[in-house]
Amino acid sequence: MDYTAPIDEMLFVLETLEAPQALAGIPGGEHLDGETAHAVLDAAGVFASGELAPLNHSGDKAGAKLENGVVRTAPGFAEAYKRFVDGGWNAVPFAEAHGGQGLPWALAVAVTEMWQSANLAFGLCPLLSHGAVELLATHGTAEQRRIYVPKLVSGAWSGTMNLTEPQAGSDVGAIKTRAVADPANDGALGKAYRITGNKIFITYGDHDMADNIVHMVLARTPGAPAGSKGISLFLVPKFLPAGADGTALGAKNDLRCVSLEHKLGISAAPTCVMAFGDDGGALGWLIGEENRGLECMFIMMNNARLSVGLQGVAIAERAYQKAAAYAKTRVQSRALSGKAPGAVAIVEHPDVRRMLLDMKARLDAARALTYAAHLSLDLAAKSPDAATRAYHQARVDLLTPVVKAWSTDIGVTVASLGVQIHGGMGFIEETGAAQYYRDARITPIYEGTNGIQANDLVFRKIGRDGGAALKTFLGEIAAIERDLAATSHADLARLREMLPPAREAVAAAGEFLAGLAKASPDTAAAGAVPFLDMLGTLAGGALLAKSAILAAKRPADPHTRRRLLVARHFADHLLSKVPGALHGVRDGAASVLAAQAADF
Repeated sequence: MDYTAPIDEMLFVLETLEAPQALAGIPGGEHLDGETAHAVLDAAGVFASGELAPLNHSGDKAGAKLENGVVRTAPGFAEAYKRFVDGGWNAVPFAEAHGGQGLPWALAVAVTEMWQSANLAFGLCPLLSHGAVELLATHGTAEQRRIYVPKLVSGAWSGTMNLTEPQAGSDVGAIKTRAVADPANDGALGKAYRITGNKIFITYGDHDMADNIVHMVLARTPGAPAGSKGISLFLVPKFLPAGADGTALGAKNDLRCVSLEHKLGISAAPTCVMAFGDDGGALGWLIGEENRGLECMFIMMNNARLSVGLQGVAIAERAYQKAAAYAKTRVQSRALSGKAPGAVAIVEHPDVRRMLLDMKARLDAARALTYAAHLSLDLAAKSPDAATRAYHQARVDLLTPVVKAWSTDIGVTVASLGVQIHGGMGFIEETGAAQYYRDARITPIYEGTNGIQANDLVFRKIGRDGGAALKTFLGEIAAIERDLAATSHADLARLREMLPPAREAVAAAGEFLAGLAKASPDTAAAGAVPFLDMLGTLAGGALLAKSAILAAKRPADPHTRRRLLVARHFADHLLSKVPGALHGVRDGAASVLAAQAADF
């Protein structure tokens, strides 16, 4: 077995979240009925396991290559991408007006998970294109949308995000790429500029899979204010628009891939050093207003952060499947209980079962939380009720840094446990377990390190509204506790015991940090990562409790026993630790702030 899409688990999460009911009457919501959703996921699963998964290991070994100024993807990638586009898979979550299929994000997230599980390096290309669509649909001019959005929706063209420079990583305000007005090329696409500068770490900055690449580039105009307030955003295509309607490919723009980064993982995804303006400047068009580029780019960045959180879920699923299959077939040592005369499969050993349950519990909780955020994304955008839209937008804002950071940390942890279960064979590349660990390790870093996500949670999402959105969210968890109390099912006892003190600890930590966000930002920052982990664990545990309540009503379902075991394991081993983490948030800053550079 290489990869099998966990369709039953995906559909169960959507049912747990009551997604069909929540999206009833909302455009695209009709696709969540059981028959349609199952058909979509079945077809996606066939493509993921049959087309993408077989290229994962070979792509990792071959990697992307820069040859004579042209980036070549690993063998089979370009052909698979063509079939991906021809099958309409890139268009799944987008409006039919732009050539999309109009499916809600609540369903598209499950489809996207499959691409990322089957082949994380491949899945990065459509991930960035999806963000480019959202960006242009929100901030692009009418002509920018007309020419570029349908091509990005179909996948015929791909998109990139060009932020980072050698001197400007997370500090985007330090970028030096310049944009000088070029009035001769002003027109329907908007104000034209010549872009000069270098960008690093540009995923799929050049490749041979799509006909054109649409770069979203942050740059600074002459005389712009210093720092992030002086950054503008530009649409810079690899090939300039041509033809009567602008959708034909014209001359190559003044940009190129200088080199490819040599990375720990995702080797098949070309990560490019890009040079703009070797010969006078790459032609680009302003998106939005001058000096408000970072504000516009946050549309794409937040889309990418949710998508990267999903990558954490996806790589955890892939690592878990491989580890579970190995544990059931690898025979090693006699059972401690002596119930078998000879050596047994390692799944019979208690510590291996503990690790497998830990992998599965973390994975299921992260999937539920990530899908919940995408359901809120649908409701924030499409609900006919203004109050509902505002409510779910606040939910998306609160959960985005948690989904990104908590889920990617889980991806790394689960992939690491997968290597551990394989033992010495896990450290050998041929088994594949090591690749999942290597690929997973980038996810807590890109699209804003997880420390940055934690600061965003504390200073923007908690500090800005005094913790109001958090209190609302905790109120919903309290409602799940009441549902738990209403059932006497024995398998839910540990959840009934562990969920309330975990919620109370998160509430106390959130109130503490909200008060410090302005008064003592260093102290608040020192507790931000532990707090995010507390909140993610609580939220994931609450959703597993909700799923366990539903599972307990179905004793004949063959999945029920496992789902109840997984939820209990999460309560015993993860939720139980949340109250203890409160001390670290409240008092742990002392050692951090007392440390000086000379102490290290």
